Amino acid sequence: MSDRTSLDKKTTAVLETAQRLQDTLAKADLNIVEAQKQFDIRTTTTDENIKLPLAFAENGGLVDPASIPLDLTSQLAFFRKLKFQYLEQKAKDSYVKIIVNDDAPSIYAADNEAQREVNDRKKLELKEKKLRLAEMHNNIRTLAPLIEQDYVKAKSLTEESVDLSRKILDARLKLTRLRQAYPQPRLTVPSAEAQLDAQVAEMQTLEDKLQTVNDSVDSVKEKVKSGAREVERLRGERSEVEKLVKQSKSEEEDPQVLQLYSWYTAALKLHRKLHSLISFTSPSENELHLEYAVRSPADAAAWHRVTVILLFMPNTRQLADVQVSGLPSGSDLSDVIGAHIQANDVVGIVAAVLRTARGEVADDHAEV
Repeated sequence: MSDRTSLDKKTTAVLETAQRLQDTLAKADLNIVEAQKQFDIRTTTTDENIKLPLAFAENGGLVDPASIPLDLTSQLAFFRKLKFQYLEQKAKDSYVKIIVNDDAPSIYAADNEAQREVNDRKKLELKEKKLRLAEMHNNIRTLAPLIEQDYVKAKSLTEESVDLSRKILDARLKLTRLRQAYPQPRLTVPSAEAQLDAQVAEMQTLEDKLQTVNDSVDSVKEKVKSGAREVERLRGERSEVEKLVKQSKSEEEDPQVLQLYSWYTAALKLHRKLHSLISFTSPSENELHLEYAVRSPADAAAWHRVTVILLFMPNTRQLADVQVSGLPSGSDLSDVIGAHIQANDVVGIVAAVLRTARGEVADDHAEV
């Protein structure tokens, strides 16, 4: 608010200065303006004796100041002619008066000498005045362009000040309308800067979130690609299974096969229950996840889960790596796992892990 008040004060001061300059120029008794008025009064188009080679505007003023030398030449020629006519008429008048007068005036050599001296003095004064006039003309020719430039500059500055005054008034009117359209509380410069900083911080946060979302989108795309490959693989397996199903349906149902299937399923469930196998999954072709529920050796009522991840070399049955999680703290099976991986003994490594989890001691070839 204080910044806007100081700005209004500065604008008002500049406006007042321009107005004072305009009033001063309007009231100043400038020689160039007064001379133009006097010249317009004495040189008009209605005077038939003075034929000026200039074009007059509708208001009677001269149009082009550069035409003044032509006008001056015309005036000088006219005054020379007028002077000659005056001297001629005066001589005729004196001659007639001398002839018709009964008493002729006595004219002596002294009178002629005195008249000659007067004429010489007047000629000298006229010569000096002509020199001063020529000097004045030279000064006018020299200073006229400079004065014209200053006058044009002052006039342009005055017009510019008037234009600026009008623009300032328009801006004040717009500002008043804006203040009426948007009453208090209005947004100040500090609050606007604070809001801008907050928006910048928010944009940066959104940019970070966008980057995170793009990364997650890339990871999801990779998962989708792997899922698509898995779907294609499962489609192939499904087609083979459907072929087998169609083939089995085409054959007669054998009751012994159903009995064997039921017996195998029951035996498999019993086997899983005996060895506490909760679940087994195969995320990929060369990976098998086994999850066991093992009773804690310290507390018989407590159960904990042990997960064994078996990794095989692709397209082979060779054991490549084993990962175990859920064992009691302090259990180190790295040597045992390395030995069984070398021997490609899957059953042995699972049995060793379960023995360690149950706290039992048995031989390395226990069945799972």
